Amino acid sequence: LVPQGPSMDTSKKVDLKIIIIGALGVGKTSLLHQYVHKTFYEDYRTTLGASILTKVLAVDSTPLKLQIWDTGGQERFRSMVSTFYKGSDGCMLAFDVTDRESFEALDNWRDDFLDKVIPREQDFPMVVLGNKIDLCDRQVPKETASAWCKEKDIPYFEVSAKNNINVAEAFETLAKQALTTYKGIFESYLTDSIKLTPYDKPKKSCC
Repeated sequence: LVPQGPSMDTSKKVDLKIIIIGALGVGKTSLLHQYVHKTFYEDYRTTLGASILTKVLAVDSTPLKLQIWDTGGQERFRSMVSTFYKGSDGCMLAFDVTDRESFEALDNWRDDFLDKVIPREQDFPMVVLGNKIDLCDRQVPKETASAWCKEKDIPYFEVSAKNNINVAEAFETLAKQALTTYKGIFESYLTDSIKLTPYDKPKKSCC
């Protein structure tokens, strides 16, 4: 038998931190409550700083505990929000399809996030959500948003927090990406740390 390398125990629960960012009023809090509580959260109070909800699920037979951070979108809170990026395993960028400015702000939100994540990972687990597709006064065509995401190789979901369209699919896609990255880092860490074998002991010299 050939000895196998270190592997991750898929029965052990993995904790992952997911953060939702985007402009003010795009529905980040509503998306989170729809996913976690299956209810439409129609309270328009602005999120100050960040709030956290958790969701337990299984991805590829691995139990996950998602710690999902909902962040404030006001510009004056941007420096505060960026302090919450540290330790994130996945990032959800949200905009409002009825608000062109919220879509145009995605570049800044994405760049700010990647600048703060150390080391900077261009292929960091990330998805984009175009929210409020249930409304009729759309300003951002699906093709425009899809092209922006395709250029940056980020999955795109058209969602409605109100009607619960594609919300779970978006979160679970990000969770799967984040888990894959986490497993890769875990395996790499184990491989690098288990280097010494009995044959590495220095040989005794005679005389």
